[in-house]
Amino acid sequence: MKKSSTLRVLLVCLPALFLLASCCSSVFSDEAMEKKIDAVMEQLTLDEKIALIHAQSKFSSAGVPRLGIPELWTDDGPHGVRPETLWDQWTSALWTSDSCTAYPVLSSLAATWDKDLARLYGRSVGEEARYRKKNVLLGPGVNICRTPLCGRNFEYMGEDPFLAGKMSVPYIQGLQSNGVAACVKHYALNDQEFERHHTNVHVDDRALYEIYLPAFKMAVQEGGAWSLMSSYNLYQNQYVSHNSRLLKDILKGEWGWDGAVISDWGAVHETKGAAEGGLDLEFGSHTNGVDKNTANAYDYYYLALPYKAGLLEGKYSQEDLNDKVRRVLRLNFRTLKGDYNGSFCSPEHFADSRKIGSSGIVLLKNAGGVLPMRADARKIVVLGENAIRPMVVGGSSSSLKTKYEISPLQGIKDAYPDAEVVYQRAYQGEPKLTGNYNYGLYDLTDPRSDKQLLADALAAVEGADYVIFFGGLNKNKYQDCEGRDRTDYHLPYGQDGVIAALAAARPDMIYVNLSGSPVAMPFTDDVAAILQGWYLGSETGHALADVLTGKVNPSGKLPFTFPRELADGPIKTERQYPGIEETKGTWQAYYDEGIYVGYRWYDKQDVTPLWAFGYGLSYTTFEYGKASLSSGTMGKQMTVKVPVTNTGTVAGAEVVQLYVSACEPAVDRPVKELKGFEKVWLEPGQTKTVSITFDRDALARFDADAHQWVVDAGSYKALVAASSRDIRAEASFRVK
Repeated sequence: MKKSSTLRVLLVCLPALFLLASCCSSVFSDEAMEKKIDAVMEQLTLDEKIALIHAQSKFSSAGVPRLGIPELWTDDGPHGVRPETLWDQWTSALWTSDSCTAYPVLSSLAATWDKDLARLYGRSVGEEARYRKKNVLLGPGVNICRTPLCGRNFEYMGEDPFLAGKMSVPYIQGLQSNGVAACVKHYALNDQEFERHHTNVHVDDRALYEIYLPAFKMAVQEGGAWSLMSSYNLYQNQYVSHNSRLLKDILKGEWGWDGAVISDWGAVHETKGAAEGGLDLEFGSHTNGVDKNTANAYDYYYLALPYKAGLLEGKYSQEDLNDKVRRVLRLNFRTLKGDYNGSFCSPEHFADSRKIGSSGIVLLKNAGGVLPMRADARKIVVLGENAIRPMVVGGSSSSLKTKYEISPLQGIKDAYPDAEVVYQRAYQGEPKLTGNYNYGLYDLTDPRSDKQLLADALAAVEGADYVIFFGGLNKNKYQDCEGRDRTDYHLPYGQDGVIAALAAARPDMIYVNLSGSPVAMPFTDDVAAILQGWYLGSETGHALADVLTGKVNPSGKLPFTFPRELADGPIKTERQYPGIEETKGTWQAYYDEGIYVGYRWYDKQDVTPLWAFGYGLSYTTFEYGKASLSSGTMGKQMTVKVPVTNTGTVAGAEVVQLYVSACEPAVDRPVKELKGFEKVWLEPGQTKTVSITFDRDALARFDADAHQWVVDAGSYKALVAASSRDIRAEASFRVK
């Protein structure tokens, strides 16, 4: 090559090399990033701008090679880094190097009530995503558990917006500390899976602002989330992926958020709405690139050639286009900051999963102190299909392929290597996993009849030191699974009757419920002990055994209410849930319960649930002293202090919860609302003073007519509690 030709190549490539070097610098301030975005915007062609704002494959969007801007790669989370799929299809790519660490589901994380563990979770899964070269992890999910039947409750953080928001913030910060963007989902009002693509939500503004938006607001304002995923459903007769009120007026306007809105896969329905409604990056529309629109498949997206044509015709504004491009560039550049390598399937990550899992397990009942199990047990009988059923796979988009998964049965065997551990299935559900993505499938078919399965289990329990039944739900369709809601609040496969029969033979039986959602437990009085065990990922069996044996003292608290029966809750009519089909193909869901979701409803109606929000026992006991306030009159903020003493014989952690109650409210208000919590570790006999600070915002209600938050003058109480139904101390104060 001649020198003159070499010089021309260098001159052409120099801007791109400069931009790439600048974008990838470990010293890359927000101010510098905005300058780089300005520089890039000046050089982008219209075609390059269009390419940046829609997918180029199933999980990636294009970069700008000539300017050194790399592709943007997303990956399903939030419980682990999903295995690779083919470029154009959901089908597994059949890699042999993408078996990840599987972490506990987010309802389990919420049950820890531990912000430090939430940060550890985010940092740990973020290291795995970074190692796999992912820019965006699709999570965490913070939608509200409005009904126990929602198929995705296991992916979310409970029924209370304050708990969900405060647990999401450190998760997001931990994740993004690796240069991996959180994509908080599903914004907003995606509180059921039934007809999720066709359900139009009717909710008043007070409930919208007080219940369904606060967790998202905390995630973007306090957590600093770099991206957010729009939901499938409609709100005010407009799909949320192009809903101007939610995306532009509230998220980007009122909250001042500068991140990028990513559509859920297949959630976009028109070019005009996508162009003008606040969406920034479109995924999953139209085509899989294989059997339809195979020529330039992704150019058929709504924000691709149709959008370009509208721009050239003057139908859509260049300002909206440039705002989308800037936000996508900002997301891309934020994930390029720093020199991160990550790590994958490390011993430390499996240890993190085990620690988080054991910390979220909730002890619901422990009659006669049957737990923890004695170390000298000689015969242990393990019952139930969930003792052997893999739970990492299944559930649809959160399904994972893990390096290993310790079953509950294996966990018991590992904890008691010298004991005789006998297994009997006792019941049989669907023997095969359905609705998954071509990996990790299994077949648990058992030739025995239901009658024989129960008879064999009853015969096995004779003479055992311990009998443990692992039951609950699974991650198959119509249970804890995306795309389908449950059809019954009671346990499937006739488990209620099986458990009752076994408990009649062994009243000292221990029941471990594996689910991500509340379930009915009519056998509560028949068994000796009950644990809520969740889906705990790779280390499931070890985490459960840690708590059963007392290696870990349980400290989890429920993130949602367990009603005795579904009818006890706030959903009373078909129009509330699942909604009514007023016009063919579109369902209308009316949130007539307003702000009275979860414990707020049970307090208002004075209905005693089976297990209350915030409830959880320990192998030790805690005594609360007198609560004191930093002032008797609310200023900008106030601190409540309470001494807590471990009055038992083993070390343990207690979650101290703060609820605020308006004594004489000017308008209808909940009896109390969660406004703070702290987890404190105490040795036997040790006392620590727990301090929880809250500000005036904790007292505010949303005035829909004035469209503003209002703090009413009057008397209030700070309620210090061990659960929403167990108030241990209180202190009064006034607001002028």
